[in-house]
Amino acid sequence: MIITVAGEKKEVKDGLTLPELITQENVEMPEYVTVSINDEFVASEAKATTVLKDGDSVEFLYFMGGGC
Repeated sequence: MIITVAGEKKEVKDGLTLPELITQENVEMPEYVTVSINDEFVASEAKATTVLKDGDSVEFLYFMGGGC
């Protein structure tokens, strides 16, 4: 199946889970990454059981703190 990861189309196996994709993409600090699929945030407790579908668009987001 074809999914889009960070704007890049990729062919992946059918039934790929979100944890498998995170490992496959060598995501830094996976415990702190926020994931959106098709512009919808995935709840932390749902990450382990989320299965990707053909045509999904996945983004990995990190929220950074800061200030003056």
